[in-house]
Amino acid sequence: MIDLNKIKTYPISERKNKFSTNDMIPLVSGIDLQNDDIRQLARLIVEAKEKDAKVMLMMGGAVVKLGCSAILIDLIRRGFIDHIAMNGGASIHDFEIAMIGETSEDVQNGLKDGTFGMATETLTYMNAALNTGYEKNEGYGLSVARKVAELDFPHKSLNILYNAMIQNIPGTVHIAIGGDIIHQHPSCDGAALGKTSFIDFQHMIKTVSRLTDGVLLNVGSAVNLPEVFLKAITMVRNMDFDVKNFTTANFDFLDMYRSRTRIVEWPKVLGGQGFDIRGNHTETIPTLHKYILEMSS
Repeated sequence: MIDLNKIKTYPISERKNKFSTNDMIPLVSGIDLQNDDIRQLARLIVEAKEKDAKVMLMMGGAVVKLGCSAILIDLIRRGFIDHIAMNGGASIHDFEIAMIGETSEDVQNGLKDGTFGMATETLTYMNAALNTGYEKNEGYGLSVARKVAELDFPHKSLNILYNAMIQNIPGTVHIAIGGDIIHQHPSCDGAALGKTSFIDFQHMIKTVSRLTDGVLLNVGSAVNLPEVFLKAITMVRNMDFDVKNFTTANFDFLDMYRSRTRIVEWPKVLGGQGFDIRGNHTETIPTLHKYILEMSS
């Protein structure tokens, strides 16, 4: 085995970042794509909430790096999102925004000298959060949110998982071990990663079991979260939860096989309909937010 204690880190204050809170998309952005599919989807989300049905949003890291956090947090606070699920990368960008108001480093330059992902604070704080979550039998998302609150980060109001916690909805994180920068540090415990993320998978299964007449949104996760959802919906159907007639939508820049089939096409056999929303998140997500607020007022 390689001795990971040889890993070298550096203070995050020395890192140059490509995104800061100054780049965050404002709640009133003026963006409107005039997109009929997004308009219809917004109407279905509002109708789902009127029926007390569930709305789940799954997301990849680019959604945070492109400045959509404030918009998603507003939807959480207004009660339009009942469960927010992330991949590991999204949770890291979300954490760094709370901690320093910046995120998204230069990966290519960091590969040259092995400094990519080696900012001390991100690695140590997040792994400490998960190690505590492991001991307390809590999920990944809640463990990270508790750490944001404990350290009282200056930008915690822009942290999605923290806002999920204070609004008392599930904020879950679904990882691929070895896929995130915090796995590069000797403080990372594989047992803690596995247990906390598996607890979050169980939270997802519970929400999916109540998805009838609801809406599932996948924003910017091409592989991981579509696969996690596929297993969750299979499990609840296997356990005789008659989950059906829900709406799905996939938001992404490109046509990706897994997200298209798992999110848009295959769930149609259970009734309902699927939307394929193609475009930049900096335009599609503000447009969705705008339409939801207009239709609910």
